[in-house]
Amino acid sequence: MTNHNDVPNPPDPKKTPSGLSPEEAAAWITRRDPRFTLTQAVVRGVRYKVFANAPGNLRELLQEAAAAYGTSDLLVYRDQRWDYPAFCNEVNQLACALTWELGVQPGDRVALAMRNYPEMAVLIMAVVSIGAVVVPMNSWWSHDELVFALKDCEARVVFADAPRHGTVRAHASSHNLTLIGVRDAVALPNYQSLRYKASHGEWPQVPIAPDDDFAVLYSSGSSGRPKGVVLTHRGAISTIHSWLMGKAMLSLINGPDAIPVPAPPSALIVTPLFHVTALHALFLQGLATGSKMSLMYKWDPEEALRIINAEKVTRFVGVPTQSAELMEAARRLGEPLPSLESIGAGGAKRPSAQVAQLADAFPDAMIASGWGMTETNSLGIIVSGPDYLARPETAGRLTQPLQEARIVEDQDKAVASGQIGELIVKSPANMRCYLNLPEATRSALKEGWLYTGDLARMDNDGFIYIVDRKKTIIIRGGENISCLEVEGALHHHPDVAEACVFPVPDERLGETVGAAVYLKPGARATEAQLRERVAEHIAGFKVPGRVWFWPQPLPRGGTDKLNRRALQAECLALAGIDTDHV
Repeated sequence: MTNHNDVPNPPDPKKTPSGLSPEEAAAWITRRDPRFTLTQAVVRGVRYKVFANAPGNLRELLQEAAAAYGTSDLLVYRDQRWDYPAFCNEVNQLACALTWELGVQPGDRVALAMRNYPEMAVLIMAVVSIGAVVVPMNSWWSHDELVFALKDCEARVVFADAPRHGTVRAHASSHNLTLIGVRDAVALPNYQSLRYKASHGEWPQVPIAPDDDFAVLYSSGSSGRPKGVVLTHRGAISTIHSWLMGKAMLSLINGPDAIPVPAPPSALIVTPLFHVTALHALFLQGLATGSKMSLMYKWDPEEALRIINAEKVTRFVGVPTQSAELMEAARRLGEPLPSLESIGAGGAKRPSAQVAQLADAFPDAMIASGWGMTETNSLGIIVSGPDYLARPETAGRLTQPLQEARIVEDQDKAVASGQIGELIVKSPANMRCYLNLPEATRSALKEGWLYTGDLARMDNDGFIYIVDRKKTIIIRGGENISCLEVEGALHHHPDVAEACVFPVPDERLGETVGAAVYLKPGARATEAQLRERVAEHIAGFKVPGRVWFWPQPLPRGGTDKLNRRALQAECLALAGIDTDHV
């Protein structure tokens, strides 16, 4: 195990260059900062660049954080608060209980079916600390979806809050599952009774190899059954350490004077912990950086304002709709949110018009966005600050230093700069496989390269633009139309809160453009007004031919992305359009 307390401090910014490109900064820091020294490792037959001195697994990551950050606050939920010693004590209690009371062995899968409760954060670290595999379940799933995933992952133990406990109970009794209640699930056994059976002890001594599995996270399943994405400790650590290095690179790129003295890090977690945005970008990264993390049970923009002010939150990351609602609530209530240093987006592409709006509403915060996938442990592309304001359509540049990226045609031939192709990425952060789906795994992973299914282009400066998903391009009379591009144009109308674009079958053209739109409360934009505004930003053939106005926020899938397929089917059914071939 590498203890960061034994690693020399990073180079003094006063003695280092500035104004470097990201590639130059990465090369400089990996040669001089022992925390980010690179080596090579062969993983599942493929050679990758890896960090030589990173923690070997997530248990080590938590141990090192506990040693580094002492009694700093770690987790806040309503009127409850955990510092690092209290959190680690509870993790150890649950780790012992899992081992001695429930008989969980390394490699066994433990499912968590609950909302964002503190117990979920504790259980994630307890499960991985004994070499078992955590399976966070989608708390929005139906009974059938939840039961499918439990069967698919072959979980031995399930922790569930009251709504999920009732759903799982019948399945548990017939499939030899141990079901443990959490919070409002009052049945025995429950989390607290289990916890107090275990005495506090030393950290678990179970060996955990870097390439052992740490989690199975399920994809949104918008086009069929959800797929279990199997992730390893090395994959998660590669992502977290890459982000830490990105923070260390900032002074090399922007100069030391451009980086203000940071306040104590404090994050608000508003997206579900079964999704990589919350699990990796906020929780696991928060552990590594000594961040205080405040959990929200359910999204409420006014409650978010209260927590941000009360806990001096410095970092907010949510889906773009949440950023927009936070901005609207702050304006309505006259709350400038001075503690916020960054406002990030994950889970979906932020409408380009929103970038400048956020920068205007929160001038002291850095507006940022990231592209990543469950299959990449969330590692991918990042953009922030002036680069984002200048290029609001971009996903950003590739996160240094472990990744490689290419944009290719169907025959895997690289496309020219600026041309559109499929984005493929290679790094040790990529998933091990899709659970129980060898054909899907072979299709997605080839010699270490993950075929993302995202269509993208890259400019001469290395900025990558995600155009659309390969499977959701609209082909109108032979012309390709990006759903994301049309959605971005719709968001230029001030009345639009959410928009989802999809193909509509057409006898003459094959497909035309349809859109489901949810307007801001009190707004009264008409279909004609929306079309007129859209036509100011994109070509006429891309303007939606049909618009369906939705009475409530648009439905979303398991990873909080718009459920395009469900919206398309419902809109077409309302219009009496044949959906047999959709």
